[in-house]
This record gives sequence, C-alpha cells and structure tokens, in this order.
Amino acid sequence: MRLSVLDQSPIISGHTPAQAVAATIELAVAAERLGYSRYWLAEHHSLAALADPCPEILATRVAAATSRIRVGTGGVLLPHYSPLKVAEQFRMLEALYPQRIDLGIGRAPGGDRTTAMAMGEGRYSGAEDFPEQVQFLVAYLDDALPAGHPFAKVKAQPAGPTSPAVWLLGSSDYSGALAAQLGLNFAFAHFISADGGDAVMRDYKRRFQPSPREARPQAMLTVFTICAATDAEAEHRAASIDLRRLNMDYGINAPVPNQQEADARQYNETEKARIAYNRRRLVLGSPATVKARLLALADQFEADELMVITITGDYRTRLESYELIAGAIDLHQPA
Repeated sequence: MRLSVLDQSPIISGHTPAQAVAATIELAVAAERLGYSRYWLAEHHSLAALADPCPEILATRVAAATSRIRVGTGGVLLPHYSPLKVAEQFRMLEALYPQRIDLGIGRAPGGDRTTAMAMGEGRYSGAEDFPEQVQFLVAYLDDALPAGHPFAKVKAQPAGPTSPAVWLLGSSDYSGALAAQLGLNFAFAHFISADGGDAVMRDYKRRFQPSPREARPQAMLTVFTICAATDAEAEHRAASIDLRRLNMDYGINAPVPNQQEADARQYNETEKARIAYNRRRLVLGSPATVKARLLALADQFEADELMVITITGDYRTRLESYELIAGAIDLHQPA
C-alpha cells in the first residue's frame, strides 16, 4: 500500500508561524527518508492554527529540500484564483522538479466567509464555476484548448514534455463525480467527513471516464492518524486535536493546543459527546492498531493509496507518529 503525508503546517501553542513552517520542512525531509510516496501541503487562510496560505510557494521549498518524494498541494483552492495563473505556477514547479509535482485542487474557501470575501476583494466567488475552472486549468497545463477557442494561443509557460499530476480533492460526492467525468485522480478527505466516503469512492471508480491524462481511476483516502508506542499513549496525545476540533466548533480562532493545555481542559457532558462524534474521523493507537485500521479503511474504500495527516500537541510526537506509521506499514519494502 502506497502511503503519503498531508501537512497543514500546524501552529502549536507556544510556537510561531515561522517555527511551524520550519517544522514542515523538517517533516518533509523525514518523510522522504521514511519511504512516504508524496508530501502534500494544505491551503488555509487567516487561521491562527495553520501557517500555510500558499502551498504552491511552500512546495518549492519542500521539493528543494528533498530529492525523490513527490511534492504537491492538498490543495490549491481554485475558486480563489485564475486557472491560467495556477497552470503557470505548476508548470514552473514541473520545470524545476520534473515528474515530482502533484497539483491537488479543492473548492473549499479555506477559512471563514469574511476571509473568503477578502480574498475576492469583497466578492465571495463560491464554487459555482469550479467545473469550468478545472477544465481550463487542465487545458492550460496540457496546451489542449481547442483551435477555435478565443484563448487557444495563450500558452502556460514554461512549457515542457511532462506535466504535474492532477488530483481533485473532496469530502462529498461532488468532486468524486466531477473527477470521474473529467477522467482525473480523486482523493477523499476522511479526516473531514467520516460519512459515506466509501460509496463516493466506489461511485467514482464505477463512473470513471478515461481521459488523455488518466486511462484508469486512481483513488486516494486521506485519514487523520495518531500513532504512539501504545494505544493508551496515542489516546493521551489525541487530547490536543480533540480540543482543537472543539475550538473550531465554538468558532475559536486559536493555535493548536499544546499537550499541557489539552491535559488541563475539563469537559462537560455535551462537549464529551461532541469529542466522541469527532473521533469518528480519527484513527489512533499503537502501530499494530493503526496498521490494522488503516488497511481496513483502504479495503472498505477500495483506495489505491493512503495519505495520513497527524497533528499532536508538539512537533516531536507528530514526527514520532509518522515514524511509527511508516514502520508499521513497512514502507521500505517494495510497493
């Protein structure tokens, strides 16, 4: 089973955003050493807990610090941007790091509505034009606009013989259906939605229409995972993300709670119930427990690849989680 990393560049309480970005570079280097296949960077805006609003820039630094692992975005939030400009950015990345670049595309705002309106200079673009934007983006990447199109002479530079891999990202049936229709790869965000994803993935594969880019469907499942030496220790380390998600439910824009803050928090019964509900989006435990659960999810979702995202109350235990997962799945063995 191919296994990869999604990094949201978390800002853990007591650390600066610059330290969060530095931790991303450190983790990327470790991920390559450990045998992970891809390293994707997420896009978020105006959030005190997440440091990366421009994954296309950070991808350049990650690719420079590594030599083999594929580097990409999970993802560029296309409704905010011009498809041509995104195509130019990723053609540049492909020229710098040929056959190592993934372009993951999402349609979420990546922040609250006010921030989304600020991104649009007072207008909230929504995602109504997302299918057309994706088609234009792919056409610019591949120089494939029809000869009679008004923009047919527009070329996304630097041109070259290879092109970034394109993935549509989603946590519902919308992007899965679009990826199938356009013949693109698809990644489902189990860490966002624990409901119905297996049906979405199966439907994507059943409805897939081959395209000049992809002859067959490729489906990836992204899972929030915390691994520690024992189930009990993993449970302890999950307290930080429990509180982080509860803060999100309350609309609290704050850094990721560190372990000490999470340990000190007391919960009422309603909050405990909410934490239990959010735990459905989390795989945690010892290496053996995590391996069994991840492989079971891969089988349930008919996933061709798995991607894991880990956030804990400090950067040391986050790195340790990825190390233990890699050892459990035995990434150094041939796929």
